[in-house]
Amino acid sequence: MDTKRHALLSSALYGILFLFFFQLIADFIEAVYAFGLLGTRIPVEVVSVILLFSPALLLLVRRGLPDRALFLLGQGILVSRVAEAMLDTRGRMIVSGLGVACFLIFLPAWLGKLGEQQEAHSGSLLSAGLAVGILLAVLLKGPGAGFDLSTDHELQGIGWLLGAVASVLLFLVCQPERMVRAVEPGALDEGASTSRTLGLALGLTSGLLMCYLAFAAPNVIARWTGESSVVVVGVMVAALSVFALLTTLVPRLATWMTCRALVTWNALFVLALVSTILAHQIRFPPDPNAYPLPEPPATVWQHLLLVLTLALFPVIVVDLRLYARDLVRARPSLRKLGLAFAVCSLFLFLVVLAQILTTVYDYVPVVGPLLRNRFWLVYLVVGAALTLPMLLVQPRGNSARLAHAERWMFPAAVAALSLAASLGWVMTAARPAAQPEGRDTVRICTYNIQQGYDEWGQKNYDGQLELLRHADADIIGLQESDTNRIAGGNADIVGYLASKLNLYSYYGPKTVPGTFGIALLSRYPIDDPRTLYLYSEGEQTAMIEAKIRVGTTILHVVVTHLGNDGPMAQQQAVLKAVAGQKNVVLMGDFNFEPDTAQYRLTTEALVDAWLQQWPWGVDGQGKRFDQRIDHIFATPGTAINDAEYITAPESDHPALVAEMELR
Repeated sequence: MDTKRHALLSSALYGILFLFFFQLIADFIEAVYAFGLLGTRIPVEVVSVILLFSPALLLLVRRGLPDRALFLLGQGILVSRVAEAMLDTRGRMIVSGLGVACFLIFLPAWLGKLGEQQEAHSGSLLSAGLAVGILLAVLLKGPGAGFDLSTDHELQGIGWLLGAVASVLLFLVCQPERMVRAVEPGALDEGASTSRTLGLALGLTSGLLMCYLAFAAPNVIARWTGESSVVVVGVMVAALSVFALLTTLVPRLATWMTCRALVTWNALFVLALVSTILAHQIRFPPDPNAYPLPEPPATVWQHLLLVLTLALFPVIVVDLRLYARDLVRARPSLRKLGLAFAVCSLFLFLVVLAQILTTVYDYVPVVGPLLRNRFWLVYLVVGAALTLPMLLVQPRGNSARLAHAERWMFPAAVAALSLAASLGWVMTAARPAAQPEGRDTVRICTYNIQQGYDEWGQKNYDGQLELLRHADADIIGLQESDTNRIAGGNADIVGYLASKLNLYSYYGPKTVPGTFGIALLSRYPIDDPRTLYLYSEGEQTAMIEAKIRVGTTILHVVVTHLGNDGPMAQQQAVLKAVAGQKNVVLMGDFNFEPDTAQYRLTTEALVDAWLQQWPWGVDGQGKRFDQRIDHIFATPGTAINDAEYITAPESDHPALVAEMELR
């Protein structure tokens, strides 16, 4: 196979494999978390986590891994990705876990194969593939407003097509008909030290981990900062395009990069990244009287830190190139690679666990509270693991250089994918229709969407979307809507719903403080929105406060989700925020029932919209809802024309809809 063809096919193959890895691990971790979220306890949940440690199996290989086995592992990645999107939560967890396991074995084994063949451009092609994989991930999330388009029931053909293309590419690159011989014991250089192999493997794994945690899903970064996803995508793809262009116009750039320069670049990136997160971290005072605590407005400094982080992020691509290149050149044995990547798998598992615990710390005794309000620490640890191994790298250029025409393939591909990704995010942004005029009523809806899962534990974005369409509300308050994190598959359910319903949206609390998500959607512009945090000894909670003008009436809208059992201190803070306001609409999942002190305190100042419509506590179908915890409260004197609990399996909570007369 000629060099040009090999470079093109290999880069395309690596791009799809990296994309599939990001998708598989996102779905795997989300599915495992879903069982914990829904209180389901099944043995396979525990067993499935072991799949993350699959590289340890390479320690059992004595005579080397046959090349045909490599081909089958690659096919395992592709088949798993195509199949898992069609399965329920349990099936998705098992199959996506198997796909992740195949990738975690394939990567070190493939590096060992490249070392055996002494591939001249292995690092460059892998790094080009990583850039392509990131851009493909961003591209597929654009049309879905943060939800991966290739996992949609009607568009899974995209995943099938990519899988089919990668299957052919894998066949052409591996040429399995010529690769049936196992590597002989003396074929590899056993001189590579275990510590250096481990360091380089850790750096490579940390680069992939950083992409999975954030940079392959720009909506995640947007939710850290409250910035528009379109802006984040624009800066990211611009930075990657400039990087690709520079490496092409100045081919000797790689040879000028000294170890000190590379460490400095990495250190600046990690410093900017952690500083960006810390800038949005909230310091929660211990005094309950200090609440509700307003979230500080974004500053110019915070915006600059974000731009700097995104501008520096292509260093991950450089790191992967150098770590992969030196691993190939060092030619460690397969057992050493297996040991190194097994340790890296443990690191990956601990990072994923720590990131999840920054939100659910209240449910994991001893260890959990240590990570409360330490979201930044996870990225500092991964950043350090990405940077420090650079001290082991020998920054020299490749012994052979690509031809002029071949070098232009990388920036051309990056430019094309960047343009497509940017257009995808811009063109699918929500476009609210013109405001309805002459309205004398407004429909309000509060809905706990349980992170997009239905009551049977199945992912159900589309079902919840249809329920909201049926409710036809003008103003919607959402709870448990914080899917912009690895526990939620790095998806954006608020962006998805807002885009499909063409509504204005405000996300509420950022994900950095570890608060369970609340959001506000509206047919009318949302004015002066802000987030206020509530006192919490357990899980962190918050409320949204905003003004929405409907005709000549200005509504003071509040959305909240209180902690377990609806703590009195939290509800007192909520009532404190709305005291003295006119035309109040207070809605959410309050976690307290009508026979509690919190409810009685609330109805001393506000009226229960559902009881205004059904004063005897029984609706038109004879249902009582005595244990209801989802409420809409309003200013006394507000006329309620209709109120209904929509009890549907699309979530574990009913949606409450009330129609109010405007005053």
